Amino acid sequence: MPLIPISTRFWSQISAVLCTLVLLLPAPSKAAVVRIKDITDMEGVRSNQLIGYGLVVGLNGTGDRLTNSIFTRETLISMLNRLGVNIRDQETQLQTHDVAAVMVTADLPAFEHGGNRIDVTVSAAGDSSSLTGGTLLVTPLMAADGEVYAVAQGSLATNAFSTRGAAASITRNVPTSGHIANGGVVEREVPFDLSHRTSLHMSLRNPDLTTATRIAAVINQTLGPIATVQDPRTLLIALTSRDPVATLSRIGDLLVQPDNPAKVIVDEASGTIIMGADVRISTVAVAQGNLTVQVTETPQVSQPGPFSNGQTAVVPRTNINVDTGKNHHLAVMQGGTTLRELVAGLNSLGVGPRDMISILQAIKADGALQADLEMR
Repeated sequence: MPLIPISTRFWSQISAVLCTLVLLLPAPSKAAVVRIKDITDMEGVRSNQLIGYGLVVGLNGTGDRLTNSIFTRETLISMLNRLGVNIRDQETQLQTHDVAAVMVTADLPAFEHGGNRIDVTVSAAGDSSSLTGGTLLVTPLMAADGEVYAVAQGSLATNAFSTRGAAASITRNVPTSGHIANGGVVEREVPFDLSHRTSLHMSLRNPDLTTATRIAAVINQTLGPIATVQDPRTLLIALTSRDPVATLSRIGDLLVQPDNPAKVIVDEASGTIIMGADVRISTVAVAQGNLTVQVTETPQVSQPGPFSNGQTAVVPRTNINVDTGKNHHLAVMQGGTTLRELVAGLNSLGVGPRDMISILQAIKADGALQADLEMR
């Protein structure tokens, strides 16, 4: 059996982290049951991303510097010209600091109709220091096809502030990005006829063949043989001679127990380890014999005797401790060990998160970890 290094200096570090992980795990006897609509999406039913470019006005001297942000200057001049204000001859004297060029983004949800309102996000595109207190002027929002689907306008809410003094400054949150609730008006709809569909594909957000089979079984048991599994992600729902809206509504409320593959996710940069409940390991022995050398310098001052001709001197003092790991232990994990047993065993050994990463990598390399190890 392979020997994998563990140091006793980590024996007490893992308690809080791993105990918290165990508490977050569901009890084995209580399997998670969820609604089908919470783990699936319907084909063609999705949101669309919108984007636009506009101007924010009314800033308190925190806007773009027109000498640096040429696009802000040209946009402002073009807008004023369209409004009947001609300043082309005096554009060199345009020095306002209350205007900022911004990028406006929004998500157009499915089944939105003309006149409905959506939320928009506004972000500075120039060198503006804050958008707090600004107002977005009418901005068309386009989709990937170049067509305008919404128009945005309104007062920004940044939930941030920034102030500066002669020697210090303070900033809370991000003052160069704001939000306008219901700030966009839908002008064009994305057509999707659900009521006349004779079939529909249902897609699992986490592809798994067992989960897809369970979903099909629950649907067919409740509504008849209308669901067919095509692959681990996709199910075909036959809607012939049925009301599609009512059928999909009933399907969405059905309960199913999803199955997740055994996986261990490791973020080596932060030392974070996430393990699924179905993780198993084969019989493996774990041990460590680190050599630790600790050198401590404690200089001391030597004073001469009273009325003597001696001089004060600094005398070095060095203390060296060597730990050869003679008190370290060998731990044996039996085959079929569950996540709870693995956590309890490593917890009793006092293994820290970062050392556990090395252990998991070594166990996976040995072939004893019966799970997918994903390093990030």
